[in-house]
This record gives sequence, C-alpha cells and structure tokens, in this order.
Amino acid sequence: MSVRSETWSRRAESGAVVVALAAGLVLLAVSWTLLHVPPLDRSQIVDTPVYEGYGEAMADGEVPYRDFSLEYPPAALPIFWLPALGPAEHYRSLFELLMLGCAAAALVALVLGLRSLSVEPGRLVAAAALFGLFPLALGSVVLTRYDLWPAALAAAALAALLAGRERVGFGVLALAAAAKLYPFVLLPPALVYVARRRGAREAAAGLLVFALVVAAVVVPFALVAPDGVAESFERQLERPLQIESLGASLLLAAKQLGLYDPTVVSTHGSQNLAGRLPDALATVQTALQVALLVLVWILALRGPATSTRLAAASAASVAVFVALGKVLSPQFLVWLVPVVLLVVRGRGALAAWALLGAALVTTQLWFPQRYWDLVALGWEAWLVLARNLLLVALAASLVALTARRESARPRSP
Repeated sequence: MSVRSETWSRRAESGAVVVALAAGLVLLAVSWTLLHVPPLDRSQIVDTPVYEGYGEAMADGEVPYRDFSLEYPPAALPIFWLPALGPAEHYRSLFELLMLGCAAAALVALVLGLRSLSVEPGRLVAAAALFGLFPLALGSVVLTRYDLWPAALAAAALAALLAGRERVGFGVLALAAAAKLYPFVLLPPALVYVARRRGAREAAAGLLVFALVVAAVVVPFALVAPDGVAESFERQLERPLQIESLGASLLLAAKQLGLYDPTVVSTHGSQNLAGRLPDALATVQTALQVALLVLVWILALRGPATSTRLAAASAASVAVFVALGKVLSPQFLVWLVPVVLLVVRGRGALAAWALLGAALVTTQLWFPQRYWDLVALGWEAWLVLARNLLLVALAASLVALTARRESARPRSP
C-alpha cells in the first residue's frame, strides 16, 4: 500500500469512528430522554432508594460492611456515594446522570474495540447506533440500576486488550469484577488470548495485575469488616431460584398448563420459587452454567488466537452466565449489549445481534409494568419463557461462533 492510500485509509477509518460515535451518542440521548415520558416512565420498580441509603450512610462517615450491610462488591460503592454528595431530593436524577455517563463511556469503548477489529464502516456505525437504541429497547430499568458501571468497565477492558494494552485491560477488568462479579467470566478467554499472542509471561503479568487490583479494592474492607464482606458474597451464592430465571420460567409455564403449583417467596431482595423442585433446578442450572463456561474457554484455547475469537469467546461467556444463572434480573441484559455488539464477524454475528435485540424488547413487554402480574402467576410467564429461550439461543449462537475457526481472521491488534 502506498503512503497516500494508507493515509487516505486512516482518514476514512477516523471518519467512520467519528460518525459512529456521533450517531451512537445522539441516539443514546434520544433513548434516555424517551424513557422519561409516558408510557415508558410508568410502573417503575427502582433500586435507587436502596442505593441512596448506602450513599447517605457513607456520606455520614459510616464504613460499608462494618457499620451497615450490603450485598454489592466494593467497587460499586463510588456509584452509590457520588450522587449522595448532592441535594438529597436530587439523588435519583444525579444517579441517572451518572448512569448516562457510564453508557456513553461503554459506547466509546465499544467503538474503539471495533476499530481495533478493523470493522468496515457500515457495521461500525450500525453497532454504535444499536447501542444508542438499547435503553429504549430494554426500558426504564437502565435508569435505576448501576449495571452500566461494570458494563462500561468490562467494555473498556476488552477495548484495551484488543488494542494491545494488555496490562491496562487486565487492571480495568479487575475493577469491573470488583464492581459486579460477572466480569470474572471474561478473565479466562482474556488470559488465553494474551498467552497465545504475547506469551505465558505476559499472561502471568496480566493475571498478577488483575489480582493486585482486586486485592487493592477488596482487602481494605476485608480487613476492617471481614464478616461483612464474607456475608455479601455468601448472600449472592446462596440465592434461590429467582422467578425470572430459565428454570423458574419453565415451572411457571407448567403452572399455566396445570402441571405444577409453584410457591413464590420474597427473599434476598427478589421474588423466588421455593420447594424441592426449584432448588433442584437451581443446582442443575448452576452445574450446566459452569460446564458450558468451561466449554467456551476450552474452545477459545483450541482455536486460533485472534482478536475476533476473543470477542466471540467473551460474548459467549457472558451470555452463558446470564442465560443459565439461577438469578436473572432484567438489568443483567445490560451486561450483554457491549460484548455482543463487539461480535461482528462470522455468519452468526448478525443473528446474535438480532437475538439480543429480541431479548431486550421481550423483557420490556413484561417488566416493569407486568412484573407483579408475573409474581401472581399470570400468563406473563410465557413472555418470560420466550425471553429466556431467546437468551439460550443467543448463548448457543455465540458458543458456535467461538467454535468456528473460520469465523475469525488473524490480524494484528
């Protein structure tokens, strides 16, 4: 390639990035605005009062895990605390503004990651536009949950890895995992990618960075309040089969057919199914979840170490974790958006985008406006089951993409 054509190519690539960012940010702003007008602003089920309680306690000098209990990891604390620095009556507005900033950061990370993948301009703009529209597809839940924070960090970590900034990527990924546990599933494919591309020593260095960052965030609280920190993790591990999970939706569908009589209980901050069968399903789901995660990581190890395979394996890991988890809250779909939109190559890439979009919209069909009808064992169970089957199909498609050696082309980061 001549100097002139190479210069033109770089200018065209930079132009596509600018257009993608502009389109994504405009659509994100429009989506965010529309979530505040009827009918999308009705019947909201919010977590911000809980966050506000944590934030006010910290602003008053109380130490998390020691002076008050909470179930969230330590790197989530700044998100609860920052809005509490403003007027109390504006906490929710400030929190929403913070989440909008996280969404914008995730969009930037997505675009930069796609740039490292040398994606053609059309798909680059399409991915950014779809990200901008995702809040409108999923609904008002994005306004009042903090999941955009770890999602933005996870997206930034992948962007750094794809750009060849491995140690930065591992450090940011550690921060994401210390904010919400799910980014831990991105660590194995990242280690495989770096070990195969840069060598075992660089992968070991990345793992050390990851461990040091997690320790820097968690250890201070563990030293001050070891029981409180341990309890926060135990509460997550001990949660029963949540009513929106795959196994629960199958049982609720059986109820609609007169084949099963479920018992709904409110524990662990959610509505769950109680009884021997739900408990058994929760165990089976967890075992299947772990087995499929290991399968994804093995597939990543066996295939060529290309950036597109890292994207596919990362998206597959998160999709399997979400689809087969014994807890599946609507906000968990936020985790999927930036990683699935990073998958742009292979015959199943566009299908994965379509399945994600359908899962987002199907979730909004019943949450939040029909959620309590679901709890009352209404016909909404069919909508939940349909959404969960879409997520299973999404996970399967991404695992298949990870398994296809021809779905990724070798390229420099």
